[in-house]
Amino acid sequence: MTTNGAPSAGPTFYDVQEVAAMLKMSRMTVYRAISTGELRAVRVRGRWLVPAQVIETLVESAVAGATADLRGGA
Repeated sequence: MTTNGAPSAGPTFYDVQEVAAMLKMSRMTVYRAISTGELRAVRVRGRWLVPAQVIETLVESAVAGATADLRGGA
């Protein structure tokens, strides 16, 4: 769902394999990030799912940090 209540075009959750592919890391690294709390996820019937919003926020944070670095600020 978007903030106005309309359904979004993308998925709501990603599985570990999809997250690993998006972030170009191994599945084990994603599992470790989930277990340490670095990456929020929910467990449904034994399967870890990462909310799409978590990935979107991660990307936005990285872009904001990179932009600040380019400007010479934090």
